[in-house]
Amino acid sequence: MTKCNRNRGSKVKRSKRVEIGFDGGRTTSDGGFVLLSEVDRKWGLSASISSCIHDKRDSRYITHQQRELIGQRVYQIAMGYEDCNDSDNLRSDPALKTAVGRCPENDADLASQPTFSRLENGVNGYDIKRLHNLLVEQYFKKRESPPRRIILDIDATEDPVHGKQQQIHFHGFYGHYVYLPLLVYDGERGDLLGAVLRRGNAHASRGAVGLLSRIVRDVRDKWPDVQIIIRADAGFAVPRLYEFCEREGLGYIIGLITNGRLRQLNEDILREAVSEYKDTDTKVRHVSGGHYQAGSWPHPRRVIMKAEAMPQGTNQRFLVTNLEGSPWELYQLYTQRGQAENYIKDLKNALKADRLSCHKFLPNQFRLLLHGFAYLLMHSLRYLLSGTELGRVQFDTLRLKLLKVGGRVKQSVRRIRFMLCESFPYKLHWDLLICRLGNRLILRC
Repeated sequence: MTKCNRNRGSKVKRSKRVEIGFDGGRTTSDGGFVLLSEVDRKWGLSASISSCIHDKRDSRYITHQQRELIGQRVYQIAMGYEDCNDSDNLRSDPALKTAVGRCPENDADLASQPTFSRLENGVNGYDIKRLHNLLVEQYFKKRESPPRRIILDIDATEDPVHGKQQQIHFHGFYGHYVYLPLLVYDGERGDLLGAVLRRGNAHASRGAVGLLSRIVRDVRDKWPDVQIIIRADAGFAVPRLYEFCEREGLGYIIGLITNGRLRQLNEDILREAVSEYKDTDTKVRHVSGGHYQAGSWPHPRRVIMKAEAMPQGTNQRFLVTNLEGSPWELYQLYTQRGQAENYIKDLKNALKADRLSCHKFLPNQFRLLLHGFAYLLMHSLRYLLSGTELGRVQFDTLRLKLLKVGGRVKQSVRRIRFMLCESFPYKLHWDLLICRLGNRLILRC
């Protein structure tokens, strides 16, 4: 019987006792707060958010300026501290205090949970409207020159709720009580341009025309000659959206719900795909085009039809569009909207945008926008890392690898020094970011 000697071949033996104590002085586990603050200052995000909200507090009794409150809340969300309660533990963190503009040693601690609750419940409809417009304004700031075209991906997603919030409803498809936010992204760059909270029983397309009309108006005021294409799934296949796009001169490509008439149009192509699959025993896909008029349409519209034959059976898919081009090119253009699902995952999974636990509907809309601005902050950070291995990763990966770095903080008369982990593997990425941010920070390797 073979004997296992655990000490065989081992020449290293630890002879010293290991001791653990939380007595390392003024330290932080989130040194990346200072990077987020520099990205924020580059685009003026927190200052712009604060300017959109009317501060109704009596100036004689203000301890925390509104700009500091916005910065603290958005930075916390970006760093994975999505709950207001987290501020009770983070308000004395030296990195977060430095990020919002306070000295880590001399100045008072930051705001706590009750202050943020009052902030969220103090917004009104006019504040929300200005914040919606700010999403598009921030989008313009990051574009150095007018684009040739913009693809707007619009989609609905569910936010599960677990309390008695206003305007929540049970949704049979999702199987629980929800809100149904409506989101609009730049489909090629990933910028968030719209985030509207809706009640839980809203149709997927509810409010889509109103939201898109505001975005299209602002874009055309800024770039009159840009081509705008609307891309959406079958939940937005409603005549009102088609008519809006055709009236405004917008391109669109939208999924259609399958019905008997569409299957009949696609019958010959599907039969051909099945025949080829039987001959080759490999998956076959054919894409063709035609014209179709539903009963509620005033005229026929172009449709793109897909027919697939594969081991699992057959699959058909239909799109409606007013764009020119071959059916295959347009089908490829539509399938690229799958990237919008990744943008939604960044917003919901990494930044916890479904944490809408206020009782009133309007504060929850404000919360959704705060998470949306945290998305813009992280998206800008990832954009600055273009060309590196971190330039395309998910937000939670970016946060874990780049921002979650521990270190010690020292404050002197003239400077605040962060002595970060010596073995941190992404020091070169910090160096690159500091250069691209304009060398406001000094990195000593």
